[in-house]
Amino acid sequence: MDCKTPDTKDKAPDKAILCVDDEVIILLSIIQELKKAFGDRFAYEQAIDAPSAYSAIDELAREGIRVILIISDWLMPGIRGDEFIEAVGKRHPEIKVIMITGQADGAALERIRKSESVIGILGKPWNPAELAAIIRRNVDG
Repeated sequence: MDCKTPDTKDKAPDKAILCVDDEVIILLSIIQELKKAFGDRFAYEQAIDAPSAYSAIDELAREGIRVILIISDWLMPGIRGDEFIEAVGKRHPEIKVIMITGQADGAALERIRKSESVIGILGKPWNPAELAAIIRRNVDG
């Protein structure tokens, strides 16, 4: 009898987390933390500005990968985080957002909190365990 071992390769993830920040070192740090916490459950993408983020969402969708979460900086070239969240929400209301900021003032934070898509706001530097916990409570699964 010829016994074949089943193919143990997992299929590629069909859900993605998109990280948006104009500082590459921040992007790399967040993605490293996400991979450590969630392994290969998600695809991890990055964008350095809002136009790149919109393109990444569209490109992933064409590949059959759904962006379920955006982790975004508040202060980016050409757009604030609350404006970015609003723009994404109009096109993709199903995408959840975690905002990471070191510069948003009280009024901006209040606007961000009012967005239905926002599941968390973290200050810089953020706590990796807190970031992972927010994701587990809201989108992991």
